[in-house]
Amino acid sequence: MSAPTSPANAEVGQLYQHHHLWLQHWLRRRLSCPQRAADLMQDTFVRILASSESLELVRLLREPRSYLATVARRVMIDHFRRQKLEQAYLQALAAQPVYEEISLEERLLILETLREVDRLLAGCGAKARQAFLMANWLGMTYGEIATALGVSLSSVKKYMYKTTERCLLLAFDEQP
Repeated sequence: MSAPTSPANAEVGQLYQHHHLWLQHWLRRRLSCPQRAADLMQDTFVRILASSESLELVRLLREPRSYLATVARRVMIDHFRRQKLEQAYLQALAAQPVYEEISLEERLLILETLREVDRLLAGCGAKARQAFLMANWLGMTYGEIATALGVSLSSVKKYMYKTTERCLLLAFDEQP
């Protein structure tokens, strides 16, 4: 059973019957894509049907094609905005690093390396160790480290000198 047709819906139906082909051709000239033109033509009439103000306007139209072109232009603008937003979202997704599962061997190597670094830094103070790790693992600048640790820039330089020197001395001492 179909829904009762209101006078306004009947007028939109007549507007559609008389002008939908014209509107589709108008859109096709602007979009160079018959499928997109057909979609946006339908979206234009859906927008008109969805708006109570538009339904009232349809009764008073003197130049229906001008009105349809205005509504279709707005539908086209919304379409291109959504398309641009979608492209930006897809580009942002593509720029995200791909999560990779690391193998058990790689995990063991990482843990072994961390233990070795911990052993090499064992004789250094806590802030010196933190500064070394912030610089080498987190990629922080000396200024950022100084702020994070609440110390001066010259202290960070001393910590880095001390930890680097210790690592090099201990690493060379273990060589055969």
